[in-house]
Amino acid sequence: MNRQLVLRVIAKLMIPFILIFALYVQFHGDFGPGGGFQAGVALAAGVIFYALIFGLARTRRAVPDSLLDGMIAGGVLLYGGVGVAGMLLGGNFLDYFVLDADTVIGQHRGIFWVEAGVGITVSSVMLRIFYLFADRANLTESERDHPEGER
Repeated sequence: MNRQLVLRVIAKLMIPFILIFALYVQFHGDFGPGGGFQAGVALAAGVIFYALIFGLARTRRAVPDSLLDGMIAGGVLLYGGVGVAGMLLGGNFLDYFVLDADTVIGQHRGIFWVEAGVGITVSSVMLRIFYLFADRANLTESERDHPEGER
């Protein structure tokens, strides 16, 4: 645990700022550069950085696979739900103008929720891919050469 002390201290200082920056990009994305995709990647990068410094097992306890699976589905449902809500209110799929009587507010709400769905989905998919690659790296050479069912 005392190994890599400098890295651990720096990581404890940097990770909160990485996550806050990801939230800033997420919530500022409809007013300027950024948005759901960039915020999702930044959030996933913060968690991956945590995993590289503190270990995969500790990260998986903090962000388990079941949470990622729920986030993937929830983000896609949120994105699609905004589109369906627009259709139910008489517009086209992802037509934000019908989401409020004031079209500017409807546009803002629609973009916000779509970007939130994209951010949730992108961050959870990136983490899921990282977990899959990290699990693959932990396999023994024998398991890698002879996957299940080929022995």
